Amino acid sequence: MAPAAVTMTLLGPGVTAATTAKRRNAKSCSVVVLCSPVALKETRSGGQGLERSCGDALGGWIASARPADGVELFRAWFSGRAYARHRHDTYAIGLTDCGVQVFDYRGAARVSLPGQVVVLYPDEAHDGRAGAADGFGYRIVYVEPAQLADALRTVLGRPGPLPFVREPVSTSARLGRALDAAFRLPPEPLAADSLVVELADGLLAAESGREPSGASHRVDATAVERARRFLDAERTRVVHSTELERVSGLSRYDLARQFRALLGTSPYRYLLMRRLDLARELIHGRRALAEVACEAGFADQAHFTRVFKAAFGLTPARYRALRAGPRV
Repeated sequence: MAPAAVTMTLLGPGVTAATTAKRRNAKSCSVVVLCSPVALKETRSGGQGLERSCGDALGGWIASARPADGVELFRAWFSGRAYARHRHDTYAIGLTDCGVQVFDYRGAARVSLPGQVVVLYPDEAHDGRAGAADGFGYRIVYVEPAQLADALRTVLGRPGPLPFVREPVSTSARLGRALDAAFRLPPEPLAADSLVVELADGLLAAESGREPSGASHRVDATAVERARRFLDAERTRVVHSTELERVSGLSRYDLARQFRALLGTSPYRYLLMRRLDLARELIHGRRALAEVACEAGFADQAHFTRVFKAAFGLTPARYRALRAGPRV
């Protein structure tokens, strides 16, 4: 069964009915975090400092999930001072969603506006605060250096140092797309693999003078085909990275990159679309939508509806009604 969808809105004790402006801003950055129930608040990296700040009178909310070893998804909204100067041993790549985010990093105050990407190198001290009265909201991915190093080896075709992005605030479209996608899909292991590869690509592009080598474009079509057939056969359940590594003979990051090069999508997106193919077959058979969601491997009907609409532009209920034709 796929991980459950969890919605969290945690407002600090200082947010009362009287603070309507802050509440309006918090709602405008409302959060839906897809995560396994046991993964909630596993905050080895930046989350620890953020969780403590929720006791401050200024208020806010946080939500976090760890979809796979070495990757943590974190989302938050704060007003005023968010958290004190601290550092963590992970790479941090974030996207400001609303408001003005201000933080001190490498000897200077930095400002990030909605749509801008923030990149923090591991073990670099930083803090965080709102730059305007309405507060700020953001999404961020924390990646263990070892996981990113493995992905970089795949991208570059050789071992290499972690990318160092000199400008911590940018409008990197590639990183922005990767971050946005990370929070829209259930955090299954295959989704995390593709995310790390995309972040590695984006970080290299953001670092001056670093480009992937041609070696990264080699494709083992036979290995990719073995993985594809396995995903076809196992489409109604969560497939783990180790399973595809065993079937294909490739590392998870090699497979994620080669799968996209050959088939135009990631292993996880391919698996998700095969679930949706089955779901449409079941809808054509006039099955109840709740049953369809369960049999096709979705966490619940809400999860099924969200993914179906993202893929086809229609809710399952609307799709079923249109296939039924006009009513008398």
